[in-house]
Amino acid sequence: MTAHDHPVNWRKSSRSATGNACVEVGRVGGGAAVRDTKNRAAGHLTATNDQWQSFLAAIKTGRYDH
Repeated sequence: MTAHDHPVNWRKSSRSATGNACVEVGRVGGGAAVRDTKNRAAGHLTATNDQWQSFLAAIKTGRYDH
């Protein structure tokens, strides 16, 4: 990914309904971007495809459950 990649196709979970207390995920060359729905102007974080897939796998296995 480069500084010139701009995330596209931002979306938030359908489980968030009309609320704004969530994050949005967008696609960026070779990975994903994440931003705060309440503060989109603050920018976004990016992850490579491998990083994103590892993160999703950890969520699905309950690694971050408390």
